[in-house]
Amino acid sequence: MPLPLYDAHNHLQDERFAGRQADLVTTCRSVGVVRMVVNGACEADWPQVAALARQYPDLVIPSFGCHPWYVQERSVRWFETLERLLATMPHAAIGEAGLDRWKVDLSYEGQEEVLLQHLRLAAARNRPISLHCLRAWGRLYDLLRAEPRPARGFLLHSYGGPAEMVPSLAALGAYFSFPGYYLHERKQRQRETFRCVPPDRLLVETDAPDQPLPDEVCRHPLRGPDGRALNHPANLEAVYAGLADWLGESPASLAARVGANFRRLFENG
Repeated sequence: MPLPLYDAHNHLQDERFAGRQADLVTTCRSVGVVRMVVNGACEADWPQVAALARQYPDLVIPSFGCHPWYVQERSVRWFETLERLLATMPHAAIGEAGLDRWKVDLSYEGQEEVLLQHLRLAAARNRPISLHCLRAWGRLYDLLRAEPRPARGFLLHSYGGPAEMVPSLAALGAYFSFPGYYLHERKQRQRETFRCVPPDRLLVETDAPDQPLPDEVCRHPLRGPDGRALNHPANLEAVYAGLADWLGESPASLAARVGANFRRLFENG
């Protein structure tokens, strides 16, 4: 019987899956995936996230947010729509939201304003929030320290910040999720950072369909309509295995610990 696996962050609704979500879910269940947080990135995909949560209520935890890449595309009523979704879905999370100074030609204007709206809403409703951050770790830390935060904590998805910041961020309530992309040999610094993550703050994610695993450990190869490689969410099994090996821990021990952490953040509060 497979170990119970928890995906802290993916995008099952993504159009690159080309309507194959039912097949993806079947494969995920077969390898032991029992819960996944499906993150919306913009108003346009929130209805698909909500539909997946209704279709697979035992599997999908919906999460709704405005990703920094889509801040400029938000409508004047985006926040009202977000509040309405959370009111109708009491177990929903917030995000993906955050800061990004990495993407070429991406405007930083409005990113902090939108992030703070997400954070304040998460704190007021004590909902978990999934945060994206690239090349803005110092600023994100300052905002988190100055602003209200959800009492249950928040997720730094695919944490790629400095190892030195882990204790300070954990003290603010951070959880840190490890993606399979960090199993690539060139990502040794990021893997090393996860040795510093407190045991009760470690989570695992796929970020599917993004962040594909190395070919040698990818157990579920997948291609998009354009022929490009996609990350299958059932590769969560390989992410757990790779992380357990890196940490020198048994897969069963890691799965038990990550499961408890996931439930504390996303289910129990």
